[in-house]
Amino acid sequence: MPPTNPDKAPARPLPREAGATLWRQLQADLRRRLREGEFAEHFPGELELRDDYGVSRHTVREALRGLREDGVVTASRGRPAKLAEPAEITQPLGALYSLFESVEAAEQRQRSIVRRLDVRADAHAAVRLGLEESTPLVYLERLRLADEQPLALDCAWLPASIALPLLDADFSHTSLYEELSTRCGVRLTDGHEQIRAVVPTPAQQRLLEIGPEIAAMRVDRVGAANGMPLEWRMSLIRGDRFSVLASFSARSGYTVDLAAPKDLSYAGQGTR
Repeated sequence: MPPTNPDKAPARPLPREAGATLWRQLQADLRRRLREGEFAEHFPGELELRDDYGVSRHTVREALRGLREDGVVTASRGRPAKLAEPAEITQPLGALYSLFESVEAAEQRQRSIVRRLDVRADAHAAVRLGLEESTPLVYLERLRLADEQPLALDCAWLPASIALPLLDADFSHTSLYEELSTRCGVRLTDGHEQIRAVVPTPAQQRLLEIGPEIAAMRVDRVGAANGMPLEWRMSLIRGDRFSVLASFSARSGYTVDLAAPKDLSYAGQGTR
């Protein structure tokens, strides 16, 4: 009888459920462990998984193939599998962009979890829209996902007098700007925003599924239609999945205002 290794952990026997192939059960258990953050430091190789689960190497390879196709892990010939780095969403400076469209352009699956969609009064948001503090506002709060991984916590306020039809929209897979155009007949044309790095609160870290070592980019935006402010938005975007891009040329150059205004209420707009 071959000698045993007392330090080796016992195999994780799979339940071998009827009607489910062994590699699918293995893949499901690996996904569960990934969600729980078990492989943050090291993703096991084929031989390690074979010994860990007590299955054949063919079963392990089939389970990993599905994870590779979904972009969860990466592997190349002669190299062990490893966790894929989160894909980064790049936003252009100086353009009225849509995070929805940017995620779609990056060929990532876009989905939102709607946390709030209602009408409320918010003095802080109303002031930034140049409105009286008691003005009713449509409030939309979403957790934005890219390839089923949290990307951003997005909160938007719009005047209810214009945006009330948005209450009937399904924002799980659609753009706020597209719905605003289709349902309300309004297209944003201009505005301004401030982007800064922040440390998320513990509650925000849990929503975004990040640790305290990862910062976030906070984007405060006032969107307008021909100079009329219609949207106040605060987006908290994972710093490890987001970047901004500026273009420049020898002829025109570019200017970045490093001294951003403390108050982002829309300049020159009064109560309306």
